[in-house]
Amino acid sequence: MRIGELSRRIGVPTRLLRYYEEQRLLDPDRTGNGYRSYPESAVARVRQLRGLLDSGLTTEMIRAILPYLCGPGHLVPSPDTVPAETVARLQEHVDRIQARIDCLARNRDRLTAYLAAVRPDNG
Repeated sequence: MRIGELSRRIGVPTRLLRYYEEQRLLDPDRTGNGYRSYPESAVARVRQLRGLLDSGLTTEMIRAILPYLCGPGHLVPSPDTVPAETVARLQEHVDRIQARIDCLARNRDRLTAYLAAVRPDNG
């Protein structure tokens, strides 16, 4: 499929897809006339990229782990081949995500208590 179709199917601008290509996160084929040609698997790949980016990973970190991810929960090649530095960076990121989750949960609980106190019906 061409870049415009992929863009419509995923709901991201073509410029963002070109950026992913610049960052070596996507590698489309080129047709004889130079147009980008994406396989059907690019839909899942872009969704995966969006999820990783939304979790706060940088494109550099994604590029480091992308060769090992062929889908959620699947590692290729063996986990033993993932560099220790990559593992450490990912653990740091997981720890930062958990700290944000903890902070959000505390704030949610405080706001819920505040709303319960200020609502006339206490509900």
